[in-house]
Amino acid sequence: MVRREDTHWWSGSGLEFESRISGLGPRPEFGSRVSGLGPVLVPVWVQVSSASLSLRAGPVSGSESGSRSQFRVRVWVPTLGSKFEFGFRFGSGLGSGFGLGPESWVRVQVQVRVHVPVLGPGPSLGLNLGCSCRRRKPIFPTGLFESLLEQEIRNNLEKPSFLLSKASPLTATDSAIFAKLVSQNSLATRLPEFCSSAHLLCFPDLAPSLEKHDKDSNFAGYANKNFTNYGTDRQGGSDQFKNYSPGENIPVDSFRRYSRDSLGHSDKFNNYGSDGNVVDQSFNTYGAHSIGGAGDFSKYADSVNVPNLKFTSYSDDVNGRHQTFKGYSENANAGDQSFASYSKNGNGAQNEFTGYGTSANVIGSGFSSYDQTSNGGKHTFTNYGKDSNNPQNNFRNYGDGGNAVEEKFSNYRAQSNVGDDSFESYGKSSNAEQINFNNYGKSFNEGTDKFTGYGKGATGQSIGFKIYGVNNTFKEYADKEGITFSSYTKVSSGPGKASVTTMAEVSGKLVNKWVEPGKFFRESNLKKGVVMPMPDIRDKMPERSFLPRTITSKLPFSTSKLVELKTIFKAADNSSMERMMKETLSECERAPSAGETKRCVSTVEDMIDFATSVLGRNVVVRTTENVNGSKKNILIGSVKGINGGKVTQSVSCHQSLFPYLLYYCHSVPKVRVYQADILDPNSKAKINHGVAICHLDTSSWSPTHGAFLSLGSGPGRIEVCHWIFQNDMTWAVAD
Repeated sequence: MVRREDTHWWSGSGLEFESRISGLGPRPEFGSRVSGLGPVLVPVWVQVSSASLSLRAGPVSGSESGSRSQFRVRVWVPTLGSKFEFGFRFGSGLGSGFGLGPESWVRVQVQVRVHVPVLGPGPSLGLNLGCSCRRRKPIFPTGLFESLLEQEIRNNLEKPSFLLSKASPLTATDSAIFAKLVSQNSLATRLPEFCSSAHLLCFPDLAPSLEKHDKDSNFAGYANKNFTNYGTDRQGGSDQFKNYSPGENIPVDSFRRYSRDSLGHSDKFNNYGSDGNVVDQSFNTYGAHSIGGAGDFSKYADSVNVPNLKFTSYSDDVNGRHQTFKGYSENANAGDQSFASYSKNGNGAQNEFTGYGTSANVIGSGFSSYDQTSNGGKHTFTNYGKDSNNPQNNFRNYGDGGNAVEEKFSNYRAQSNVGDDSFESYGKSSNAEQINFNNYGKSFNEGTDKFTGYGKGATGQSIGFKIYGVNNTFKEYADKEGITFSSYTKVSSGPGKASVTTMAEVSGKLVNKWVEPGKFFRESNLKKGVVMPMPDIRDKMPERSFLPRTITSKLPFSTSKLVELKTIFKAADNSSMERMMKETLSECERAPSAGETKRCVSTVEDMIDFATSVLGRNVVVRTTENVNGSKKNILIGSVKGINGGKVTQSVSCHQSLFPYLLYYCHSVPKVRVYQADILDPNSKAKINHGVAICHLDTSSWSPTHGAFLSLGSGPGRIEVCHWIFQNDMTWAVAD
C-alpha cells in the first residue's frame, strides 16, 4: 500500500520537515513481527528503510558535497497506545576541504521520537542529536571510484571490488606533498616514507655493518642483513648459515669482504634465500686471497621468483680453496645470476656446481673472467641448466690464460627448451687445458650456441664434445687440432625443420616441468563434468597499489629516463630494481604485434580509458574469483560463454614488475571468453568461479611457445585457452 508520511523534527538548528512516501520504488519499507518481550507477549513491528541519495554543495573550505544515505530502524509497540521510534542517520560524501582536493565527511545523527495518539494527527515531538565530522581519507576512496565507473561505463552492473581495492592509500594531503616533491626532483629524500605510505615496491637501504666476526658463527633464521668485513683474516674455524632469508618478500642481502685473506676457514650456507620473491643477493670479494678452506652452498636461492644473484671477485687469487654449489637457483623463475672474476688468478682451486639452474624458467647466467690466468685446479658443472626453459648463459674470458686447468660440463642445458649460450674467448691463450662437454645443448627445441675465440692461441689443449646439439656457429673449430666432436647433431633439412622434428618426438613423451599441467588447455575442456588439472594461479608478484594520476603524470617513464628513475627509487647499478624497471619499460615501449593494441597503465583511470577506447563504454571487467583449486585437479561445473559464446574482442591486463602497480593491457582480437564454476572433484562443492580466455588465432605465436609443447601442436593449428590468474583481469563488452 502506498503511504505518505509527514514528520516534524525539532533540532538545535530549528524545525525540520521531512516528507516520505514508502511502499513503492527500489527502497520499500519492510518488516517482521516478533514476540516474547519478557513475561508478556507483545507484538512488535520493526521497519527498516533506506532513504535515497541527496546532494549538498557549499563553499570550497569545509564543504559537504556528494552522497548522503540514511538508515533508520523503528520499533512500534501498538498495545502501549503510543509509538516510540529510534532512528539512526548516517551521511557520507566528498568535499574539497582546505583547498587540497577531495576530502571525505561523515555525519551521524541519532533521533528519538514519541507520538501520543490522543494529541491527534499533529506534529510529533522529537529530539535530534548528532555531529558532523570530517576526516582525511584516501584521495581515491571507493565512492569516487564508483562515481568514475558510473561516469565512464554505461551499465548498471556490479562494480568490481577487486579493481577498486588497488586504489592508492595516499591521502589528499600526502598526494599533494609527494607530487610537489616529484616536481622539485626531491622525492628521493623521502623515499622510505613515500614507499610506505603509497604501498610501493622499494628495496631496503642497508647501511654498512661495522660488526666484527672473529669467532665461529652459527646463524639460523637470518634475513635482510649487510655483512661488511665478515671473517676477514680468519684462521681456521667455520661459519654456518641455516635458513638465511627463507620465504622472504623482497629480501636484500649483501656480503662484502667475506672470508677475505682467511686461512683454512670454512663457510657453509644451507637453504640460503630459498622460496623468496624478488630476491637480491650479492657477495663481493668472497674468499678472496684466502688459503685453503672451503665454501659450501647447499640449496641456494631455490624456487625463487625474479632473483638477482651476484658474486664479484669470488675466490679471486686463492690457493687450494674448494668451492661447492649444490642446488643453485633450481626451480627459479625469470631472473639473473652473475659471477665476475670467479676463481681468477687461483692456484689449485676446485669449484663445483651441481644442479645449477635445473628446471628454471628464463634464467640468465653470466660468467666473466672465470678461472682466468689460474694454475691447476678443477672446475665441474653437473646438470647445468638442465630441464629448463629458455636459459640464457654467457661465458666471457672463461679460463683465459690458464695453466693445466681441467674444465668439465656434464648435461649442459640438456632436455631444455630453446635457450642461448655464448662462449667468448673461452680457454684463450691457455696451456695444457682440458675442457670436456658431455651431452651439451641437447634440448627439445633448437637454441643458439655461439663460440667466439674458443681455445684461440692455446697450446696443448684437449677439448672434447660428446652428444652436442644443433649449432651453426661452430664451423671454425671443426677442423682444429685438439678439438673432437662425438655425436654432433647437424641440421640437414633447412631452417625450422629441427624444431618441428624435435617437437614431434617430444610430444606425448616428454613435457618440460616448467609447462605446468593445466596452464594451457583446449576449448573442449570447458564443458560441465570435465576433470582437469589447474595450474598455480596465485599472484607471485609483490603487493603494490596504484599511484594517483597527479603523481604518475610527473614521474619519468621511459628507457631514455632510466637514470632519473634509478635516482628517484635509489636503484643501484646492475641491481634487481634497475633490471626490473628496464625490462618493464622496454616491454611498454615495444611496438605492438600484428593486430595488437597495447598500453601500460598505472592508474584505474588509465585502465578504464584504454578499455573503453577499444570496446566502448558498455563494458565489464572480470577475473577469477579466488585461488582455490590451484595445483590440483578440478571439476568443471556450469559454463557460460561471454557475449553468448561468440567470437569477440577483449582487453586483457597483466601485472608488470615495477615500483608501483602497473598493468600491461592489450587488446586481443578473435577470442572467446568464458565463466565457469570450479568444483571439488570429490565433494562436488563449488570452490571457485573461474574466468578463462581462448585465443582462436595462434598463427603469430612462436613455434616454441609452451602451449604447443604442452598440447602437441603448432602455430595457427589449434586454439589455446588459459585461466585468468589472480590479480590479472580481462575486459569485454557487457552482455
